[in-house]
Amino acid sequence: MCAHVLVAEDDEMQAELIRRSLLTEGHTATVVHDGAAAITAARKLRPDLVVLDLMLPVIDGFGVCRALRGEDDIPVLMLTARSTEDDVLLGLELGADDYMTKPYSPRELMARIRTVLRRSGRTAEGRQEDTVVRAAGLSVDPARHEVRCDGTPVDCTPAEFEILLAMTAEPERVFSRRQLLQYTRGLDRASTERAVDVHIMNLRKKIEADPRRPARLLTVFGVGYKLRGGRA
Repeated sequence: MCAHVLVAEDDEMQAELIRRSLLTEGHTATVVHDGAAAITAARKLRPDLVVLDLMLPVIDGFGVCRALRGEDDIPVLMLTARSTEDDVLLGLELGADDYMTKPYSPRELMARIRTVLRRSGRTAEGRQEDTVVRAAGLSVDPARHEVRCDGTPVDCTPAEFEILLAMTAEPERVFSRRQLLQYTRGLDRASTERAVDVHIMNLRKKIEADPRRPARLLTVFGVGYKLRGGRA
C-alpha cells in the first residue's frame, strides 16, 4: 500500500511526527498548517487521503471537510482534542471517513489510515502500487528496508535509512537539521543536530561518486540539506 497523504495540522511538531510515521509506512506526505492551505493543496494534489485537524486556523477542519465534500470524494480522517458527541456526529455528517481523538498513538493512527485507504479502494488491492520511493537515482523500499543507488545495494544504518527515506520522498525540499533529527528520534536518543551532519557525511560516502563534491545530497548553507533530482 502506497498513498499520498495530505496532513493538515497546525502543530508543527505533531505534523512532523505524522509525516515521519507515514514515510515509514511507505507513503508520501504533504503538510500544511491552516485550513485555506489544506483546501488549496487538496484541489491541486488530489491526495489519496486527508488527515485533518479540526482546530485549524483561517478555516477550521469542519469548513475544510465541507469544502472538500462539495467537490471531491477524497477520504478524510479527522483529528481533534474535542471529543464531545456533537463534534463527532458533525464530523461524520460532513463526510469524514473516520475520527480520532487526541492524544493518540502513532501506531493506532497508521492502523486507522490503512483501514480508511482499504475501504476507499486506494490500496494495493484496489490498484497496483509500487511502495518503493524513487528519486535522483535512488530507490528506497520501506517494506524491505532496502536502498539502491543506480541499481547497486547500499547498506544504511537505521538513522541513515530514515533520513534518506524522508529526503527521497520529497526531492528538492530543503530539510533543516532539526527536521531531519526528528526522523532519527528513538533510534539514537543521544542524537543532536550535529549528528545529522555526520549521517549526511556517511550517506555521501555511500551514494556520491565524489563525496567531496556531492551531486545528490546538497548542503543549503544556513538552512540544511536537500536531495537534488525529481521523483522517478
